[in-house]
Amino acid sequence: MSFSMLRFLSVLSLFSLFQSTSLLAQENNLQQQIQPLAANSLVLDIAKNQQTLVAVGDRGHAFIYQDSWRQVSTPTQVLLTKAFFITPNKGWAVGHDATILHTQDAGLSWQLQMQSPEIEKPFLDILFFNEQNGIAIGAYGLFYRTQDGGRTWKSEYHQELLFEEDIAYLEELKAEDETLYLSERSTLLPHFNRILPVNDTTLIMVGELGLVATSIDEGRNWIKQDFLYEGSLFNVAVVSNTAFVMGLRGNVFRADLNLVDWRKVELPVDSTINAGIQLGEDTLRVVGNAGVIIDISTSGESQLVEQRQGENLVAIAEDSQGNLWVAGNKGLIKLEQK
Repeated sequence: MSFSMLRFLSVLSLFSLFQSTSLLAQENNLQQQIQPLAANSLVLDIAKNQQTLVAVGDRGHAFIYQDSWRQVSTPTQVLLTKAFFITPNKGWAVGHDATILHTQDAGLSWQLQMQSPEIEKPFLDILFFNEQNGIAIGAYGLFYRTQDGGRTWKSEYHQELLFEEDIAYLEELKAEDETLYLSERSTLLPHFNRILPVNDTTLIMVGELGLVATSIDEGRNWIKQDFLYEGSLFNVAVVSNTAFVMGLRGNVFRADLNLVDWRKVELPVDSTINAGIQLGEDTLRVVGNAGVIIDISTSGESQLVEQRQGENLVAIAEDSQGNLWVAGNKGLIKLEQK
């Protein structure tokens, strides 16, 4: 598989970029955003928010679950990729066109904090440390920080996550051609796919080209690991004292919370793994392409639970009644208890 194809897969692994619409078109179409079958269209994330779930996906769609799913309107029509809540009421969602949305009422309504189609990159994850301080990450090293609850966002460039040869290349280019330097600089970093706090002091971030990096200062500085896999990693999960990273072609790795001694988990299939959720004390349930649902123990044993034909699963969450929901190209689906 070519490098360019890997880069395409590492943004979403399944779906193409959506072209941004004009502001006028968005205003005209917002009234048409609420659709009876929207919950059966592409959904990319489900966020747990105390007693409720909030899901986001295609064309700016957002949903709230309280006994049943209800769609709510948003001020955008771009593909939304991730949602996050820091309190029961305050949350954020991110997506294409470098879009950041904010809610102050548990997802019932959303306000636009940032949207920059000219950047031509999607945000893929967002994390807040408290109500004021947070970061949003995405394709080609996209990295923004806020210190005022999202009222303003400032870009950061993390050169420490480049390959050494790319750092040298940029230094030479900067002395020769400033314009070309800025152009190349914006594309050399790998895609940042997921960021997660492992404990009170350490963040882990995974992405394209086997990126596994850690930070102890809320992402201001990163240490890049010499990881044993060079493909794209899409997600991170922590179960008890074990961390898991997961990605293309069934590549899943586990380590203790020192995040150093990574070991590959052998899976019963080689489908791309997109997300996971803790079940019980020592089990991670992961979902992926080709509809695979797999349980992995903290000791590294794995078992295929189910394979849903024609579905690509990219998110999984548990509601307040203990029901598991998955999301993907067929929308929001409740798993049968087994």
